[in-house]
Amino acid sequence: MQLAGVRRQFVRAAMSARFLEREEERALAVSWKDNGDEAALHELAAAHMRLVISLAARFRHYGLPIADLIQEGHVGLLEAAARFEPEREVRFSTYATWWIRASIQDYILRNWSIVRGGTSSAQKALFFNLRRLRAKLARDGANQNGNVAVFQTIATALGVSAADVELMDTRLSAPDMSLNAPVTDSDNSGQTERVEFLVDGNPLPDETVGDAIDSDRRVTWLHEALKVLTDRELRIVRERRLQEDAATLEALGGTLGISKERVRQIESRAMEKLKRALAMSSLGDERLQIS
Repeated sequence: MQLAGVRRQFVRAAMSARFLEREEERALAVSWKDNGDEAALHELAAAHMRLVISLAARFRHYGLPIADLIQEGHVGLLEAAARFEPEREVRFSTYATWWIRASIQDYILRNWSIVRGGTSSAQKALFFNLRRLRAKLARDGANQNGNVAVFQTIATALGVSAADVELMDTRLSAPDMSLNAPVTDSDNSGQTERVEFLVDGNPLPDETVGDAIDSDRRVTWLHEALKVLTDRELRIVRERRLQEDAATLEALGGTLGISKERVRQIESRAMEKLKRALAMSSLGDERLQIS
């Protein structure tokens, strides 16, 4: 009750603050910018706190305390005062409105959900305008065309994809849910949590071990099979088959002092020898396992 009373007093004080004339507002802004006059900053900020409260009230439907929204708006107001340039002949309230709204919106995006959303300007616009546009379309009777048409209309209006609209609509229509929350609402200990129903797409441990064993076995077969090649055959196979940037027949022929057709013939013969050697290695390994 005491805290609520303080808040009411703060709001009454802000709403009762006098309005500043254009020249008086400019004089305070110049005094703060040029001389660092904190008294001028305080008077300038106090005169615009009703603007902060008014803007904060527009975002009260996001489920966050209005006092926190006002506080964040005040931060935006002070940021506007620090950046304001009186010589541009723009009213401070006009300039400060953008900073106040941006500060409040950033606070909402950081605290509305555990999962961070609105990381881009398009997503931010979608987050803060989706409900308003849906309500407008409902008043106009556009909802009769189904969600697909509604999502496409909103996507066109905001310059985003229909898939983004559908995803944001889903997020706004339901609260966050912890994966560690129980499946049922009963108080029984040891009950199943939602995280236990998540499917792991990774292979099973026995499959991982089996793949590793098979890979090691194939590497061993290959090393043994390469021993049947001559030095020239081995060089051609390495440079043509076992490197990321395979050498061309012409380049390899120039290095070895033979024609590219001869390189092709040697490569073909070497590959046939490798196939036979690998077949014998795999067959011998299988026989060893059987025996």
